[in-house]
Amino acid sequence: MKYFQQITATLLLCSLSITLGFGQSKTLLDKVIGQVGGEFILLSEIEQQYHYYKENFPQEVHPINTRCEILENIMAQNLLVNQAKLDSVIVSWEEVDMQIEARVERIVQQMGGDISAFEEFYGMTIDQVKADQRQPLRNQLLAERMQMQVTANVRATPSEVVDFFNSIPRDSLPFYNSEVQIAELVMFPEANQETREQTLNRITEFRNQIISGQRSFEEIARTFSDDVGSGRQGGNLGWQRRGTFVAEFEATVFNLEPGEISDPIETEFGFHIIELLERRGNNINARHILLTPRVSTEDRELTRNHLDSIRTMIIRDSIPFDQAVRIFGSDKAQSYHNGGRVVNNMTGNTFFEVGELEPDVYFAIIDLQVGEISEVIEFTDRSGDRKYKIFELISRTRPHRANLQQDYAKIRELATEYKRAQKFNKWLMNRLSDTYINVHKMYHECPNIEFWLGESKDMAEFEHLPYPMDDGTGLN
Repeated sequence: MKYFQQITATLLLCSLSITLGFGQSKTLLDKVIGQVGGEFILLSEIEQQYHYYKENFPQEVHPINTRCEILENIMAQNLLVNQAKLDSVIVSWEEVDMQIEARVERIVQQMGGDISAFEEFYGMTIDQVKADQRQPLRNQLLAERMQMQVTANVRATPSEVVDFFNSIPRDSLPFYNSEVQIAELVMFPEANQETREQTLNRITEFRNQIISGQRSFEEIARTFSDDVGSGRQGGNLGWQRRGTFVAEFEATVFNLEPGEISDPIETEFGFHIIELLERRGNNINARHILLTPRVSTEDRELTRNHLDSIRTMIIRDSIPFDQAVRIFGSDKAQSYHNGGRVVNNMTGNTFFEVGELEPDVYFAIIDLQVGEISEVIEFTDRSGDRKYKIFELISRTRPHRANLQQDYAKIRELATEYKRAQKFNKWLMNRLSDTYINVHKMYHECPNIEFWLGESKDMAEFEHLPYPMDDGTGLN
């Protein structure tokens, strides 16, 4: 059963982000090479993933072992999918389509917004890619939901954490480098009221010019819109599904009639006017013009000074740091909803090895004592927008071998994952004994296939598949 822990960890590698990474490949005439319950496994699924790994991780690929590992992962996912369907786990096609839209959009953006480059790389139109990925993504989501359902509410108790820690040989305990926990309070400078009113008046005048016929929507969008991407297209946003836009924009655009131009509205991005071109149910085709009020040097200095005064209040114990975050911090910062505590995206917890910190953050906190507050630091994001931060150093550890006193939270996470793996392994064993499993004989040499077949209530070493397809490989 040990290898099931590996399956659990790698179960969902067959996500859209990977399957979309295959690009153009030699056409493979397909055949069924396995069955788990009512779910079939195709030769093309294994070969596509194999070629992806071969292209991206050539040093780690073995022509037989890698294919065997891929097959086992697909079998595990199909076992989850099969049970999800039996248990009526719900994943709507609307949810699937929204996720595909978002993922395809992200890939297109990574290609500089060049749709023709996307279609040339994948050898399909965008619509064909979306259609091709609907069922695989739905199966992935079903498997995720089923796995979450199996391990829901599994948590290691304090006594289980201690037992787990004591079961690890001392020479096997991990060695942790120096780590810190930090909290941040983030403020974004805003344009002053006079600038905001000038921007609102300007976009109102643009709307009047469009309605009176003095100028076209497209001309103003191309010349003046601060949304450069849509501006190049005359403000056109293309077909979008409900849920794509921020709340204020969406509430407005879905209440327009085709051809109607909205009054100016304000979102976090600035002031917009929107024209609805066409609507089909929950999908709309619209265009907009965006004007963003300019933040002046004086506005930035006011924000810096305000944050510095908040820092003084915290240092004088007039207000706790987490309360200051809730009152004065920007809710656009991820840390806002965590009392200012910064989460390490690599690990999912709040600990950072010192070397993992961004240079500006490192130099801001490196000389602080635990509980001290940094000076105000200015940051510039990728879009060129500036923001100001202060940091609190919550904790700092020296390099050390794992122990319960310093690393209880981490050990608790490891113990919980171990407990979840045990629960999931037990579930897998029970499902295997109740599930029909069938694998083509050419994969019977895979190390763990005998186990899968031996645990299944019904299996067949078939040479003739349920509906064989001659692929010209001679493997039928």
